[in-house]
Amino acid sequence: ITTVKMNFENGGMVKTFSFKDPDGDGGASPTLDKIVLDKSKTYNLSLEFFDESKSPVLNITDEILDAADEHLVAFTLTPSTLGKYTYSDKDKNGFNIGLKGTFETLATAGSGKLKVQLRHQPPINGMISKNGTITPGSDDVNIDFDIEIK
Repeated sequence: ITTVKMNFENGGMVKTFSFKDPDGDGGASPTLDKIVLDKSKTYNLSLEFFDESKSPVLNITDEILDAADEHLVAFTLTPSTLGKYTYSDKDKNGFNIGLKGTFETLATAGSGKLKVQLRHQPPINGMISKNGTITPGSDDVNIDFDIEIK
């Protein structure tokens, strides 16, 4: 995964913020947009994952959906007083996926970090490991975005 796009939509306006590392781990440093959102707003948030090192570009989002029962996108906001993420998509077992949801900014302006983790939680010894927490599995993506609420 070389690119992660976060699309924040409110009132028909979309703000897109990206992480890009076209050459993958090592090599050139990735580029990372600062997320800037308005306070006291609710945004519909959707995420897209790509491998732009391939031609044509691979949309990894489709693969995540195909194996949704093995994936979880987790969000950690520091400080937590900046906002709240609510999942709106579920896998076949009723567990959150995280490709779609709402992000609500609170009334207080401020800045901090938004950690986005794509957790791969495959079955272990034939048993489902995904249990609704970020604990099982390993990171396919782990990004700390700077975030500012104005």
